[in-house]
Formats: sequence, C-alpha cells, structure tokens
Amino acid sequence: MNDIDQSLQAFQVAEQTRHAAVSWLSAFERALASQDAARIGALFHQDSHWRDVLAFTWHLTPLEGRDKIAARLVAEQARTAAHGFHLPLGRKPPRTVRRVGMECIEAIFEFTTAEGRGAGIIRLSPVQDGPAQTRGHDMKAWLLSTTLEELAGFEEKIGAKRPTGAAYSRNFGGDNWDDMRRKAMAYTDREPTVLVIGGAQAGLSIAARLNQLGVDTLVVEQWPRIGDSWRRRYHSLALHNSIHLNDLPYMPFPPTWPKYIPKDMLGNWFEFYADAMEINCWTNTEFVSGSWDETTKSWTARLKRADGTERIVLPRHLVFANGVSSYPMIPDLPGLDDFKGEVLHSEGFNSGATWEGKNALILGTGSSANDIALDLHSHGVSTTLIQRGSTTVVSIDPSARLNEAIWDEGPPVEDCDLIVSSATPSLIIQGYKMVVQRMLELDKDMVDGLKGVGFKFDVGEDNTGHQMKYFRRGGGYNLDAGSSALMAKGELGLLQYDRIERFTATGALLKDGSTVPADLIVLATGYYPQKELVRRALGEAMAGRIGPVWGLGEDGELSNMYKRTPQEGVWFIAGGIAQCRISSKYLALQIKAMELGKLAPL
Repeated sequence: MNDIDQSLQAFQVAEQTRHAAVSWLSAFERALASQDAARIGALFHQDSHWRDVLAFTWHLTPLEGRDKIAARLVAEQARTAAHGFHLPLGRKPPRTVRRVGMECIEAIFEFTTAEGRGAGIIRLSPVQDGPAQTRGHDMKAWLLSTTLEELAGFEEKIGAKRPTGAAYSRNFGGDNWDDMRRKAMAYTDREPTVLVIGGAQAGLSIAARLNQLGVDTLVVEQWPRIGDSWRRRYHSLALHNSIHLNDLPYMPFPPTWPKYIPKDMLGNWFEFYADAMEINCWTNTEFVSGSWDETTKSWTARLKRADGTERIVLPRHLVFANGVSSYPMIPDLPGLDDFKGEVLHSEGFNSGATWEGKNALILGTGSSANDIALDLHSHGVSTTLIQRGSTTVVSIDPSARLNEAIWDEGPPVEDCDLIVSSATPSLIIQGYKMVVQRMLELDKDMVDGLKGVGFKFDVGEDNTGHQMKYFRRGGGYNLDAGSSALMAKGELGLLQYDRIERFTATGALLKDGSTVPADLIVLATGYYPQKELVRRALGEAMAGRIGPVWGLGEDGELSNMYKRTPQEGVWFIAGGIAQCRISSKYLALQIKAMELGKLAPL
C-alpha cells in the first residue's frame, strides 16, 4: 500500500469514526428531548457508565447500568434542558482508542444547558447482543461523561474575554496597577467572599479560578513566602511525576524546564504564579479558628499574623486547601523518650549533610522515608529503614509513568483533563488493576530484590496499587527513586518493626538482645487526616457534622472533596497538581453558582 492509499484509508476511517459519534449524539439529543427512558436506554450498553460533573446533577455523580442512567437523565433533563450536542472545532476529533482493555470510539463533545456550556466524553463500541443481523454494526455507548464547563454570562475572564485594563491603564494622576493591587490585598474596605486556607497548588488553583469568575478571594499561608511549603521539604525532593501533566490553571510551565521539577524551583514558580495571576495572598498568616453565623450566612474567621496581631475576616466560604493530610502523626513508641540522639518527624527533615559518618533509623517505608534514606545514604550516613506494615513499591520510571498515559497521547491538557474526569469509580479501579499487572512485569527485578531481603510488599487490598492507596488513605506506598536497589544490595538496611523490643538511649533494642545503633531517628509516620485540622479549627461538633474528608465515600468518589459538604460554606480541595488543576474548575463553578443563587446548600 503506497502513501496515497494509506492516507485515503486513514481519511475514510476518520470519517467513519466521526460519523458514528455524530450519529450517536444526534440520537441522544432526540431521546433526551423525548424524555423517554426506554429510548435513551436503547443507546447504551447494558453495562454502561455515566459520570456527571455538575452539568445535570449539580454534583459529582457516578452511575452504572443502562436503566439507572436512563432514569436519572430523564429525571434531570426537565431542569437541565441539555441540547446542542456537537463535536466542537479545535478539540481532538473522534478516534479509536483502547480503554480498560476495550477498543472503542472516543469522542469529545460539547453541549448547552439552561445554566451554561458543557462538555463531555462518549465511548462507543459495537453491539454484541440482540438480533444477529445487527451485532457488531450498531454503536452504543458504554461510557458517557458530562461536565459543566462555564456558567452563561459568567464565563472566565480569559482569551477574548480578558479585562481591558482600562481601570488603571494610562490613568494619569490616579491609581496604577500596583496601587490597585496593594489596596485589593489589604482588605481595608471590604470582606473577602472566599477565604482559602493554604497557598500551595490547591489554594493557588482554586484562587486563580475564582478570580476569573469575579469572586473576591483571599489566600492565607502560614509560611513567610508562597511556595515555602515546598521549599521547606527535604533537600533533595523533586516531583515524582512528569512536568507535562503538572501545569497550574491558565499558565503552563516553561518548555525549558526539567521533566521532574525540583522542590525549590516549584516553590519559586508558585510565588511567581500568585503574583502573575493577581491572587490576593497574606503570608505569615495562620488560620486559627472559624465560627459559622446561620443568620448572616458567613464565617467569623480568626487569623493570626507573624507579629502576633490578629485580624478577623467575615467570608461566606472557607476553602481548606492545605493538603490531604494535616498535623504530623507522632506514634507512641516504647522507650523513644529514652533515646539520647535526635528525633525528627519527616516534615522537619532537611538534609543528611550534618549526619555524615553517623547512624540513622527511619521509621516508615513510604516515599518520604525512602527519599530521606537516599539523602542520608548519599551523605555517608549508615541508614536503616524500619518497616511496620506491607508497602506498595513502584518505580518512578517506567512504572509510575503508566498513570500518565492519557497526557502522553498528544491531545491538549484541557482535553486530557476532560478524559481523566470521565471515569466512574469502578472503571478507575478496573483500570488500575490492569496497570498494576503491567507494573509488576516492569518492576519484577526490583520487587524480587526487595522480597529477597525480607521486605513486605503488596499491591493494595484489591490489586489496585499505589494510586488507590493514595485515594483511600493518603499513603502506604513508595514511588521508588533508587532506594530499592540499595536495599536489595544491603547498602540501605531494612528492619522489621516486630523485631524491636523497645528503643533505648543508643538506638533500637531487638528482641534477640542486640541493639541497632542510632544517632538520629526520623519518624516518617505520616499525618493525621484533614478532619483533624477541621476539628481543631472549627470544633468537634462541626467536624462531626462534616464527616470524613478524603478517602472514598459510598459512591466511590472522594469524601467531601471538590463539592458541597454537609456544612454550608465549607469546601475542600487537595491532591497533586493535576488533581487540583482539574477539580478547581468545578469547585469554583459551584461557589460562583451559590453566590448567584443558582445552587443551594446540601
């Protein structure tokens, strides 16, 4: 086949793929308009999935099964008035892909609702049941996702809708841009509508989104500078995933930057980003407490500045954006108080340079523990990791990169984000199980080496690996940067916790009577869940009312994350940079909708 024939064949396939997607969308729109559940259901496979992000349900709603999907679409359509389903120009055209082992046509579409513009994904595959003459010919959906992208009349102020700058451009004798920014950040003449607690990727993402929707937002950060929450981490830290999926909203990283961004480089970028995105930030400011006034529908938020002074602000919304975890968890270890060396939580570890020639014990075998072990080892410290429970270990490259596959396919980040947002919890679990099997193949030598020295290894309670551990508990895994090979060779020590009798002045006394000496003990023991922060800041009753934060809820979605919570005016956003970039859009839309009276509290 020559090049012309190949091009013609590719064109024909593309046209057939496009036609299948257009035909399905047209039929779906007609079925929706009829509000006939049977007619809608006929367009889906029996085992099908729908994830709605605000467009129909004003919630993060996963549903499975043709009948449930059709019934819910009928129930919501009268209010939603979804119409105008089409394949948009400028987005990735329909294509044939393989998702969770199934070859299908995947198409990005857009549509309009009573509230604004939506977008979504369909995945179509041939009918395999029904009359023999139709099998393999009719295309039905096994996945539908629908998301609200913007509110009509309140679109983000970007691109053609960007501000003119007339308020300060060539304003001779009046305030210039810098004057206006200083006044805006001072909040001497108004209250912020939203108070965001935390100035790292989560806080900056949601603040940037809210700014573009015209929602007055103040970010408070306890450290002296934006980005310090990264700068103050251990000396050798760099991101464990690739740069191309880690952009913050509206502003990609420079193309000259390294694949894995060092912590200080990232911290500096966050500081620059906050300035460039005109985010109102108060650094050296701690959120101390908040109380809700049901009458005024606002919070009384108590803020403590570095000089000891306090400021009270009265926002209508609190957004907790200070991470999946909150306060360091310090376990009660027998004899640890007798230890004469230095004890640090991993949060307080910076560098192993001052411990050269000495001995260190690290309690924990997660990513932080292993990265700290590598740092100590590189500085000539005799280092042993203490393992308390089974751990999932995955190589950063190539295995962990398998979870970046969507962003490696070529579409723009916005399209990749939409694809990632489309999966229901059960599809996510199914996909991770498949990825884990490939990870085990790629990491076989590493895993065998770890098991050979007695390391307790697992791939999660249901073979879903480190990603589901992250969603369920926020830890329990190591993205390996080289420590596993050193452990297998004996250059890093491994000690099982159940061999320890107690800690002593000089180290760890084992049950066989021997002692593992130590000058330093690092507690890489994780953090309390975010609910503990809520309890301390808002009180026991409020924490109880809100319930779990992070972890999986009954519907498989993250508990109380990126959506309305049982307490009006309390929101949560956390996760990696890509998670925050994606979810901040939908969280900001909900807050804006509540301010407009379009969305009520739960």
